[in-house]
Amino acid sequence: MEVVLADALLARCGDPCALLRAVCAPLSAERAEALRLLLQRLAAGGPPGAGEAEALRRAAWEVALERCRPLLRGGEAAAGGAERLRLARAARGALRHCVQLCGAPLAARLARDALAELAAGGGPGAEAAVEALVAAAPRLEEPALVEQCVVAALALLREEGEGEPAALVAARLLPALGGNGAALRRVWEGLVGGGGCGAPPRAARALLALSALGEALFGAAALDARLCPRFWRVVQEGLTERDALCRKRGRYLLQRAVDAAASQRAELRCPPRGGDESSLFWWSVEKNEKLLQFWETYILIMETLEGNQIHVIKPVLPKLNSLYEHAISGKKGCWLFHPSWHMCIYKRMFESENKTLTKEGILHFLELYETKHLPNSLEFLEFVIGPLMDALSESSLYSRTPGQLMGACPPLGLRLQKFLTTYLMLLPDEEKGSFLLKFIQKMASRHWCAVPILFLSMALAYIPACKILGTDGLHALRDVLQCTMITHQILLRGAAQCYLLQTAMHLTDVEKVSLPDVASFLMSLRPEESLRRDTMLWMELCSWLQVNDRFFRKSVKCDFECKEMSSLCLYVRSLVGEYLKTPVSERENCFMPDWFEAKLVATMILLAADVEEMRNKYSGKSNIEWIELKAFLNPLLDVLMKLGSNAYIPTLKTDKSLQLLLKLLQTRSLKCSNPQDDGVLIFIWKSLMTPVESILEFVLRRLTTNELSTVGDLDRCDLYLALIPEVVNLCLQVSWKKVPSIKNFIFSLTNASIRNLQKTNCEEEPKLKEQIKKVASMASLTVVCEVMNQKPEVHLESLPSVDALKKFISFSQYNQVLKKPSYVEEKSSLCEEPTSQGWGKIVARYVHDQWICLRFILTKFHTAEPVLEDKLLELSSSTVERLTKILQAALEALTILPSDHVLPVFDSMKVLVPKLLDSAEFLCIEAFDLAWKIISSLSNTQLIFWSNLKAFVQFIFATEVLAVAASAKGQAYAKIKEIIFKLIDMSTTRTGVFNIVISHCCRSWIFSTFDDRSAFKNTFLNAGNYCELITEACVFGTVFRRDQSTNRDDHYVRVCAIKFLCLLDGSNILHKMFMEDIVIKLLDKDELVSRSRTRYYANSLQHRIKNRIWQTLLVLLPKLDQNFLCETLNKVFQAGFVNNQASVKYFIEWIIILSLHKYPYFLNKFWDCFCYDEEKLKTSICTFLSVLSHFDIIIQNTSEKKPALKKALIVVLQWCFNHNFSVRLYALIALKKIWGMCKMLHVEEFEALTPVIESSLQQVENMHGAGNARRNWQRIQDHFFFATFHPLRDYSLETIFYTLPRLSELAEDEWISLCKFDRFTDIPLPATFQWYHSRTELLDLKPSDWSQQDMGSNLVETDSQTEWTDVQKKIIPWKNSTPSSDLELVFQDRAAKLGKSNSRLIVVASLIDKPTNLGGLCRTSEIFGASALVVSSLHYVQDKQFQHLSVSAEQWLPLIEVKPSQLVDYLQQKKTEGYTIIGVEQTAKSFDLTEYCFPEKSLLLLGNEHEGIPANLIHHLDVCVEIPQQGIIRSLNVHVSGALLIWEYTRQQVIKQKQQK
Repeated sequence: MEVVLADALLARCGDPCALLRAVCAPLSAERAEALRLLLQRLAAGGPPGAGEAEALRRAAWEVALERCRPLLRGGEAAAGGAERLRLARAARGALRHCVQLCGAPLAARLARDALAELAAGGGPGAEAAVEALVAAAPRLEEPALVEQCVVAALALLREEGEGEPAALVAARLLPALGGNGAALRRVWEGLVGGGGCGAPPRAARALLALSALGEALFGAAALDARLCPRFWRVVQEGLTERDALCRKRGRYLLQRAVDAAASQRAELRCPPRGGDESSLFWWSVEKNEKLLQFWETYILIMETLEGNQIHVIKPVLPKLNSLYEHAISGKKGCWLFHPSWHMCIYKRMFESENKTLTKEGILHFLELYETKHLPNSLEFLEFVIGPLMDALSESSLYSRTPGQLMGACPPLGLRLQKFLTTYLMLLPDEEKGSFLLKFIQKMASRHWCAVPILFLSMALAYIPACKILGTDGLHALRDVLQCTMITHQILLRGAAQCYLLQTAMHLTDVEKVSLPDVASFLMSLRPEESLRRDTMLWMELCSWLQVNDRFFRKSVKCDFECKEMSSLCLYVRSLVGEYLKTPVSERENCFMPDWFEAKLVATMILLAADVEEMRNKYSGKSNIEWIELKAFLNPLLDVLMKLGSNAYIPTLKTDKSLQLLLKLLQTRSLKCSNPQDDGVLIFIWKSLMTPVESILEFVLRRLTTNELSTVGDLDRCDLYLALIPEVVNLCLQVSWKKVPSIKNFIFSLTNASIRNLQKTNCEEEPKLKEQIKKVASMASLTVVCEVMNQKPEVHLESLPSVDALKKFISFSQYNQVLKKPSYVEEKSSLCEEPTSQGWGKIVARYVHDQWICLRFILTKFHTAEPVLEDKLLELSSSTVERLTKILQAALEALTILPSDHVLPVFDSMKVLVPKLLDSAEFLCIEAFDLAWKIISSLSNTQLIFWSNLKAFVQFIFATEVLAVAASAKGQAYAKIKEIIFKLIDMSTTRTGVFNIVISHCCRSWIFSTFDDRSAFKNTFLNAGNYCELITEACVFGTVFRRDQSTNRDDHYVRVCAIKFLCLLDGSNILHKMFMEDIVIKLLDKDELVSRSRTRYYANSLQHRIKNRIWQTLLVLLPKLDQNFLCETLNKVFQAGFVNNQASVKYFIEWIIILSLHKYPYFLNKFWDCFCYDEEKLKTSICTFLSVLSHFDIIIQNTSEKKPALKKALIVVLQWCFNHNFSVRLYALIALKKIWGMCKMLHVEEFEALTPVIESSLQQVENMHGAGNARRNWQRIQDHFFFATFHPLRDYSLETIFYTLPRLSELAEDEWISLCKFDRFTDIPLPATFQWYHSRTELLDLKPSDWSQQDMGSNLVETDSQTEWTDVQKKIIPWKNSTPSSDLELVFQDRAAKLGKSNSRLIVVASLIDKPTNLGGLCRTSEIFGASALVVSSLHYVQDKQFQHLSVSAEQWLPLIEVKPSQLVDYLQQKKTEGYTIIGVEQTAKSFDLTEYCFPEKSLLLLGNEHEGIPANLIHHLDVCVEIPQQGIIRSLNVHVSGALLIWEYTRQQVIKQKQQK
C-alpha cells in the first residue's frame, strides 16, 4: 500500500525535486520514512531525461549531505527513544538510495568524509561514519579509496571492546565492501589473516563478518573460502567458543560450505598444512552421498550439544562412532577427515556447564581410543595434553556408580588407566617419552585437587614398564609430588605419592639418570605418608635398585671404588663421607644445618642396607656380615665416640652427626612385629650402642653448662632433647646394661636443671645467656617427665632427683615468664642474625614446658583420695585452695598460650575440675567456656585442631567430670549439655568432630577403665544423664551435594552409637531405663519432624532423619519389655498414619509386624487402626494393609488362629472395593495371603464368601490388556517386601542399615555396609551377637527387580534412512539461521523474512507474574505460531529465568505490553476486531476442551497462578474452556494449561487447512 501511495504521489507531482525538498523540512520520523520511500521509488524507476536526471542528482546530493548525514551524526541514543530510532533507520535507507541516484561521485565524497571522521578519533560520530561507508561501498570505483575503506574497516574490527562501530563494521560494512568486486579479496585477507593485512580480528568478530559475507564466500571464481585452511581454523574456533552466538555462526558457515559443495558437485580439496596431514575440508563427486551423510551427522551432533540436556544428547553419542568409521581409511591407516573436527565435539562436551555431559564426553573419548585403533595424530596428542586434562581436573567427575563399594576405583579412573596405556603403546617409540613428559609437566603446571591428581597418578602407575623417562621426567614427577603436598587430605596425598613413585620405577630409563637424581626424587616423598621402611612400596623400591644397580648413569668418583661394589654402595659411601665433612669456613657457624641432608643420608643408608640384605638372601647366604652397612656407619661412629672426650669438634660436625643419629634411631620396623627379627635394624642399633655413654656425656654437658647461649642454640637444644627418649628406647631394646648410665644421666640432668631454674637474677636487665639457659633447663625437665611417664619399666621414679622435681614443680610460680633480655652485648655476634623464633614464642614454649611438668605431677601424685561408700572424702581446705590456684593458673595459661601449646593445660584441668566442681563451680564453668572458645576458633584444616579437640573431649567428657556435674544438676551440668549441642553443630561443617566425641563417650561408658579406688564405679550412669548425645548420634548426618559427599563419611557416628546400643542388656535395670528413655526421645523426634512445615521429599534431610530414627528403634525393639512396648505401640501406630516415604513405611511396618508377632494380644490395638474415618486413613491405609500381607508371621505364636483370620478377612474385604486403585492393590495382596491361610486351616465360616473372594482374586490374576492395572498387580506381587522379605529371618544389622535402604532406593550415602561396623570403631560386638547378615535371597535382589523393564533397549542399531529417529532433532535449517545482514529489521520482520507462518491466535498472559511461566509460554507460543503474546511488562524479557525457559523465542514472537488495569479496554478492542475471547477457567458453563471448536480468530486469556481470572473479567469472556481431569488435584500449572489449549487450537487449524486442500 505504501508503494502504491508513493508512486501515486510522484505521478501527481510534476517536480520530484521540489517534492523531496518539501518532505525534508522539517524532518520528523514520519517524513523521514516518506523520504526514504520516495527515494527508493525514484531509484527503482526508469532513467529520466538528461536535464531531469541532473536535477534529481543535485537534489539527492543535497538530501544526502545536508539532511541524512547530520541526522546520523546525532546518534540513535539521543532524546526521543523509539522515535529517534525510526528517524535514524529511515535516514540510513534514504542515504543508500541517494548514492544509487548520484552514483560514484557521491559515494567517493561520503567515503572521504567518513574516513576523515574516523581518522580524527571516531567518538560518537564513528557510527555515523560507518553508516556512510556502508551506503557508499557498493558504488566506490577508485582503487585507492577502496583500499582505504577496507583498512579502516579492519582496524575498527580489531579494536578491543564491544562497541557499536565494530559490530556495524562486521555486520554491514564488510558485507557492503564484499559486494564490491575490487574490495572482496582485500576484505577476505584481512579477516583470515593473510596478504599483509596485519593480525586477523578475534574469532567472535571474524565469525560475525564471515557470516554476513556468506553469499560471496563459496563458489566464486575469484574467491572460495573452502580452499583456505585459515578459514576452517576460524570456523573450528567458533564451534568451540563459550559464546553461543559464536558457535551458531560457526555452524552456519559450516552448513553453507557443505551445502555449496553438495549442490556444485565439484572436486575440492583444502591444502593441508603439512605433508602428512589430512585436509581440513575436501569434496569428491564419487563420494558425494557419504560426504554429505558425514557432515549432516556432524552438524546435527553439534546442534544437539547446544541443548545441554543429557537425556537428549546421550542417544547421539553412538553416532560419534559412525563419524570415526567415515573419517578413517582402513587401507591406508590414515585420517580422511582431519581429527580436529572430532576434537571440536569433545571440547564442546568438556566445557559444558552440565557436569554429567562433561563426564559422558570424557568417558566416550577415553573408551573410543581404547576400542578403535585410531591413526596417530599431533592434533590428538595436543588435545590430550590440553582440553582433556583440563576437563579431568573436576573432582565431581570421579564419583562412584551406585552399588560400587567404597574404595573401588570409579569408572572414570578405570577408563583413564586403560586409555593412557593404550594410547602410549600406539605412539611411535620416539614420541612416547615426549608425550609422557608433557603429560606429567601438565600435572605440575596447575593446582589440582586431591581426587584428580590421585587418579591421574594411578593411571600413570598402571602403564606397563618401559624406559621412556629421563632426568627431566624424574624432575617433573618431583614437581607433581610438590603439588600433592598442597592438599590437606592426607590419605589421598599419600596414595598419590605411592603411585608417582611406582610411575618413576616403571617408566624411568635408568641409563639416563643418576643415583643422586633418584635420591633427590625420593626426598620429595614423606615417610609418614608413603615411602616408609618395610612397606610393600619400600621393598619394591629396593628390588628396583638392585635390578638396575649396574645401569645408573655414573655421577661420582670415589677413592675406594671397587669392581665388586655396587653403584648404590659406592654412592652411599661417598654421600656419608661428604655429609660429615666440615668446611673450614663454617667451623664456627652457630646455626643448625638443614634437616634435608640428614634425612637423605639416613634414607639412602637404610635403602642400601636393605638392598644388600635382599641380594644376600637371593644368593642363599644365611649369615650376613653387613660389610657395607658397617662401612656406612663407621664415619658416624668415629664422630660420636669423640663427642664426650673432644670438646673441640666443630659445632657443625656435631650437629650433623647427631641429626643423622636421630634419623637412624627414629627408624621403625613395620614388617616385623618383633624388632629383633629385623636384621638391618638390629645391626644399626647394636652399632649405635657403643657410643651411648659418649653421646649422653656430650648432651649433659651441652644442656647443663653455659654452652647454649644464643637464640639460635634453642634449635640445637631441641635436637639434644629429641635424642634422649630415643637413646633410652635404644638401651631398652638392645641391652639393659646401659640402664645405669641412663639413670645417672637423668639424675644429673634433673638436678642441674633445677639448680639453673632456682638461680635468682639480681640484675634489672637479664642477660640472654642466662634466659636461654633457663629455657633449656625447663625443656630438659619436660623430657625427663615424659620419659618417666612413657618408660615406667626403667623405674626412674625411685631416683632421689624425682622428689626434688616434685617439690620444685609443686611450689613454683605458675605461668612464670622470662623477661626479654638486653641484646646490646650480643649484637656483634653472628649468631644473632634473624632467627625463626621471636621472644614471644620462646616464652610460650617456657610456659608450655611448665605445664607438661605440672601435668605429670598432677596425674602421678595427685590422684583422687581413697573412697568410702562411693563418695569422695572431703578435701582439706588447704588442698582445695592449692588446686583452685592451679585451676586459676590454667585459665590464665589458656589466655596467654598459643593454640598449639594448650594440650598439657587441658590434661591438667581434667584432673582439677572434678575435685573443684562442688566448691568452685563458677571457675569450672569458666574453664569450659575458655576451652570451647579455643577449639571453636581453630580451623579443621590445621593439624593442631584434631589433637586439641581430642584433649578437649577427654577433659569435658571425663568420667569424673560428667558424674560430678550430673550429681549436682547445676550450671556445670547445663553447660556440658550446651557444649554437646555446639559440638554436634560444628560437626555439620567439620567432618570428624562428632566421631571423636561419640567414640570417647561410648568406650568410657560401656567399658569402665577405672579400678576399685575410683569414686565412680558405674560409669554407665553417665549415659543416662547425657542420653541426648546417643540420641543425636543415632540420627546424625547432613545432606551434601555429590561432589561434597565423596570426601565425607559421617557413618562412623551412627555406627558407634548403634554398636553401643547393641551391647546393652535388657536385664540390666540401668540399661533398660536408658533404652526406654532413648525410644521415647526418638519417637518424640519423629513426631516433631512429621509436624514440621519443612518440605518433606525423598532423600531430604527430614526423610533421612526419620529413616535413621526407625532404624534405631528396630535395633532396640528385641530388648524392650512387654509393658513398655504396650505403652509405646500407640505412638508407633500414630506414626503409621503419617504420609511417609517408602523406606520409612517399611521400617514402621516391620516394627508393627515384629511387635504383633512377639505379643499377639496387641492385635486388638492394631484392629483399632482401621476404625478411623477414610480422611485420616487415605494416606496411611496401605501401611496397615502391608502389615496384613505378613499375617502368617503375626499369628505364628497364636493358638487361636481362626478368630484372628476371621477378623483380618473382614477388615481387608472392605478395602478391596475402595475407589483408589493403589489401595485396592494393597488390599488384594493382603487378601491373597489371608485367604490362602484360611484355605490351609480349613476355616468353614466363610463358605458363603468363597465364590466372591475366589472370583475377585481370579479376576485380578487374569487381567488382560496393555494397561497399567495388570502391570501394577504383577509389580506389587514381585516387590521385595511382599515376595522375598521375611520379617523374622531377615532381622539383621545388614538388612536394617544396608539392604533395606538400598532396595527402597534411598540415597547411596545412607547405605551402611557391614564392613563399617567392624572398621569404623573400637567398640566390639559380642561373639554371640546373632543379628548380623542378611539372607542371600534378599541381599542378591536389586532395586529394579520388581519394576517393568523396557525391551529392546540393547538392540543393535542399523544404518538406514531413519537412523536419527531416536534422537531429538532441535535443528534449524541453515537457510533459516542466516544471520541477517540488515540490522534494520525488527524481530517480527525477521520472522516474516524467514517465511514463518503465524496463526490468528493471541495469547494474553498479563495476569501471570512468574518469569518461569511466562518464559515457557513464550516458547510454546512461538513454536505453535501464535500471532502475539501479551504480557504485563516487557521487562520480563530481560529476566534470567524467563530467558532460560524461552530459549530466545522472544526474538521471533511479537510481544505486546498490556497492564492488568488495561485488560478490559484491550479485550473490548479485540472483540471489535472479530476475536472470540476464550478464558481458561472452571465454571458451571465451561466447555470441555475435547469438545470445543476454536474460531480462527481466538484470544486466549490465562488466569493468575493463584487467583485465576478475576471476577471483573469473567463477564467479558465469550466462552470458558476447561481441561478434563482424572486425578484428585484439581488444578494444572498455568503454563501447562496454556500449552494444552494452544496445541488444541493449532491441531484444529491444521485439520481445517488439510480439509480445505
